[in-house]
Amino acid sequence: MSDEIMVEAAQAMAAGDFLGAMSVFEKLIEAEPDNPIGHYGWAESAFMRISVDMEEDPPAGKIMKYYKKAMSLDEDNLEYVASFANFCLDCGRIPMAIKEYQRLEKMADLAEIPVEDTLFDASRLIVEAIERVGQGRDSPMIQPWLRQALVWAVGGLGYSVEDAVETLSNDE
Repeated sequence: MSDEIMVEAAQAMAAGDFLGAMSVFEKLIEAEPDNPIGHYGWAESAFMRISVDMEEDPPAGKIMKYYKKAMSLDEDNLEYVASFANFCLDCGRIPMAIKEYQRLEKMADLAEIPVEDTLFDASRLIVEAIERVGQGRDSPMIQPWLRQALVWAVGGLGYSVEDAVETLSNDE
């Protein structure tokens, strides 16, 4: 992989030229189709294009395909999984996002890498996504999602679920 390509992509991203960055990553993918950085970079650039620039192109399904390709080429990359989970939440695919965050948690546990901060942030994003769905927190569909968000929120504060319940139940 050429350092020049990476510098060009970074400059385009920094300038807010997400379409330009996508083009640079397309060149990298053509030159090195098995390089996960090209696929991940394209997906991130495209995600920025739809979330920051509020463009409708490329479609979410195409972006998802690039994230999945990057993850299949570098199965141990926690950053790819976390970014894909965030993308899923942004698209309103809450169950898929939670599944990816759970996968991130398992991968991090195996590698002994702390991800509590990421999961704490995810808990807030999940609650926001739930509110956008408009089903209400009492909905049976929402309950498992909300429970998982709460588990990650208290974990991010350094508590187990049991310790949090005990602390909140203590009247003293």
